[in-house]
Amino acid sequence: MDLDFERCYRAVDSRDQRFDGWFYTGVLSTGIYCRPSCPATTPKRKNVRFFPSAAAAQGAGLRACRRCRPDATPGSPQWDLRADLVSRAMRLIADGVVDRDGVPGLAARLGYTERHLHRLLRTELGAGPLALARAQRAQTARTLIESTDLGMAEIAFAAGFGSVRQFNDTLREVYAVPPSELRATRRRPTAPAGPGTITVRLAYRPPLHVGALLDFLAPRTLPGVDEVRAGTYHRSLRLPHGTGAAALTPTDRHVAATLRLTDLRDLAPAVARCRRLLDLDADPTAVDTTLATDPALAPMVTAEPGVRVPRAVDGFEVAVRAVVGQQVSVASARTTLTRLLSQLSTPVPESEAGGGGLPGFPAAEEVLAAPDSAFRMPAARRETLRRLAAAVAAGEVDLEPGGDRQETRQRLLALPGIGAWTADYVALRALGDPDVLLSTDVALRRGAAALVLPHSPDTLHSYADRWRPWRSYAMIRLWRAA
Repeated sequence: MDLDFERCYRAVDSRDQRFDGWFYTGVLSTGIYCRPSCPATTPKRKNVRFFPSAAAAQGAGLRACRRCRPDATPGSPQWDLRADLVSRAMRLIADGVVDRDGVPGLAARLGYTERHLHRLLRTELGAGPLALARAQRAQTARTLIESTDLGMAEIAFAAGFGSVRQFNDTLREVYAVPPSELRATRRRPTAPAGPGTITVRLAYRPPLHVGALLDFLAPRTLPGVDEVRAGTYHRSLRLPHGTGAAALTPTDRHVAATLRLTDLRDLAPAVARCRRLLDLDADPTAVDTTLATDPALAPMVTAEPGVRVPRAVDGFEVAVRAVVGQQVSVASARTTLTRLLSQLSTPVPESEAGGGGLPGFPAAEEVLAAPDSAFRMPAARRETLRRLAAAVAAGEVDLEPGGDRQETRQRLLALPGIGAWTADYVALRALGDPDVLLSTDVALRRGAAALVLPHSPDTLHSYADRWRPWRSYAMIRLWRAA
């Protein structure tokens, strides 16, 4: 990653929050690294070095600043904008793949050798996959130390460390204090909570248009899966080691996330998936600056800055929603999905679910095994769902965060009953593609007409080139205009 010194130093000197997560500032005279917006006195140029990742700064022997918490910044938006091997690897590392399967498992998921993967990550980020995962483990451990009363040994293994000694050594190295001191100096006492309940703050780059997010999610909620209540989005989670649930309440500068987990090893993937769901790593200033150059969109951008693209915590769920939603309204699709879930879902006891008894969305294997009577829809659509479930269960279609966008789209289009609209909707929400345009979508064309824009599929597709690489964000605005 090319970090221009002058540009980075100007961001640090102005304490520009937009660059938090893009790079990290190493202060050689103090031995710490900070986020660009750190409120401390701007260091002298000769004492500064910039790093593309927290792991790279740690590898240079620097410790995290305890004032600005650089390890708790929003993630870099480039991992959503880009679709290459490095961006896919970063999404999988954030989801905890290295902690669960090691570097060999990560390389296998990506289809490359460990050596090649390590070389690319070192070149781009100044650190290999193990170092990147280690930095994430340290942040997870710090979160558990400051938000729970768990013993240090429990925290060590929940955060993904192989031993208590490794846990102690890493936290001393990253934070320059032993774990016990992190707990002793936490700013507020831990609020009483049930087993497996953790409250964390999910940072984002302002602005965040909360209304647009909830307006999109609320009409699409499904009983037992998710709901919007009193400004909080509640949703079930299917995680690598068990089930859980999240209650997400957007506030100024952060989203308050209360997570209920059956297994604390799922904290990092739960946080990563909630961040993706609400598109918290986006750079709204970059998006809105591009869209505001279009006179038709400029008034909306001014009135509603920071509109995000609602994504997903479960790629298969989004794919099923897309198939069911073909050529029907949002309300009709919700009715059909509710009936399907009533046949497939079994309520889970609250003590086991970690999510208040929410059964969650069924897995591909459950949909595949369901009887015909569970599908109250045309036979052709039922068979499409079964083919989709079979392909996902067999690993032929990868709908996870690290999936290759182009390859996944091609494999979806190869399934009978799935066309361009469905495949692109999956790319939009499950794979996080920021540059999707569903030019044949009826609601989108209605929104374009309301803004006096070209609204036939061909003319709209051509006109939308001016919105690249943020056509997905323009589409959310057109849907709102409709």
